[in-house]
Amino acid sequence: MSVNLEPAAYPDTYFAGAYWGPRQESPEECARRTAGFLKFLAECDPVLGHWYKPTKSRKDARKHPLMPPDMPTLAEMFRRGGNREKGGPVIDDLGFSFWFDNGGAGRDCAALRIHCGGYADSVSNSCFLSLPSQGENAERLFTAPTLACLVRSMVRAWEPDWVAAMSRTRRELDDQDGNADMWLGWVTYFARHQGTVPPLPTPVRIEPVEDKGTLIVLTPERFTVTNPEHVALSRRVRALLAQAGLLMPLQP
Repeated sequence: MSVNLEPAAYPDTYFAGAYWGPRQESPEECARRTAGFLKFLAECDPVLGHWYKPTKSRKDARKHPLMPPDMPTLAEMFRRGGNREKGGPVIDDLGFSFWFDNGGAGRDCAALRIHCGGYADSVSNSCFLSLPSQGENAERLFTAPTLACLVRSMVRAWEPDWVAAMSRTRRELDDQDGNADMWLGWVTYFARHQGTVPPLPTPVRIEPVEDKGTLIVLTPERFTVTNPEHVALSRRVRALLAQAGLLMPLQP
């Protein structure tokens, strides 16, 4: 199947998303995980070492830094982000949401959206990191080692079932193939309880993440959907992972 994605008209933008099933946690517990995650991110790249509370203007945001992480502030932000019916109490089992960014301007901005503490049967929790899409910061972040660092940071902080770091055009390719339940990223992680990663073809690299699960890096160079060899490799790897039962949806 051909994929019509013009790089000039549709510049690749990257993200890393961690996902896990129902897990009951309080705003304080979500804050603790977030504080650890922000510290881990700062070790991956300097541009990810500055975060600010959401405000009405970007100028005001600079006056309200979230680094170094302050637990009471983070917990309060999660508490304010509790799901509720209009005028009603917080619905605890739906969890808490919190979004913020690193103060970057335009396409040089990184942003985090976190949903934590949901434990209803239909709830999926997540940590979604949008990365700068243009400029020096983007070029520095769009490498296999840096994306692997981001994924490892998510695993250490959130203990997710699955993580994918990839471009949005890569995600669109999976969606076009009808494989939207779980995406195979340039860098992907599966928790140990999800199953065993089978042997994969070169140049794919497989690494353990402590005793938690397995990291998969498809290619050492930047993965692009305009490279037919990359697309063929991703489809082959996806088929092998599906046969191993690793690409099942998190929710029934």
